Amino acid sequence: MDIDEAVEDFRQRIEHYSNVYVPIEEEKEGHTTFMKVVNAGEKLIINRHGGYLQSRIAYWLMNIHLVPRTIYLTRHGESMNNLEGRIGGDSNLSARGEQYVRVLANLINKENIPGIRVWTSWLKRSIQTGSGIEAPQERWKALNELDSGDCEGMTYEEISLKYPAEFAARDLNKLTYRYPGGESYEDLVARLEPVIMELERQGNVVLVGHQAVLRCILAYFTEKPLSEL
Repeated sequence: MDIDEAVEDFRQRIEHYSNVYVPIEEEKEGHTTFMKVVNAGEKLIINRHGGYLQSRIAYWLMNIHLVPRTIYLTRHGESMNNLEGRIGGDSNLSARGEQYVRVLANLINKENIPGIRVWTSWLKRSIQTGSGIEAPQERWKALNELDSGDCEGMTYEEISLKYPAEFAARDLNKLTYRYPGGESYEDLVARLEPVIMELERQGNVVLVGHQAVLRCILAYFTEKPLSEL
């Protein structure tokens, strides 16, 4: 289908919709509760709003757009803690991690992506990974890795020896398990909500994140339930 045929087909669909659907008018339906999106987000009309769920829906509608864009998700390069099997922390990249920095930068830079921006966490391994990309850089504390609390910087073997009950509890339910003094996946999902809403508003973005963070963001965009996080 060429461009002219596609435009004509779209106009015919609009005409069909206008014959089938009746728009809500504030003057006539002012006594009802509704949200009305005009011209794919040009204007949002909220009438007789009330309650938590309605406020979340309105928040989401105000932050989406239909402009084509690409969101690139990448984990940081290998870190020194990764080499030692330690979770969390704020270590530098390893030699292989630095090699990934160069490969990633070359891949993104040669594409000449219009308006591209780079988002990283506040942690060194994330910042270092995105440092070679020739684009504006933004740091988000909300993109920091899941907080392991008292277990930060430990290996899983060390955790199993020092906190055997905690280690067993994590294996039972990783979604709701919260590290001592740290976070659970449910906590992380709540922390990432403002970041995801801002992503919905953005154009092209390279997001250099962490394993748990990227798992949550990818689950949102692929519409996975919490049970599959």
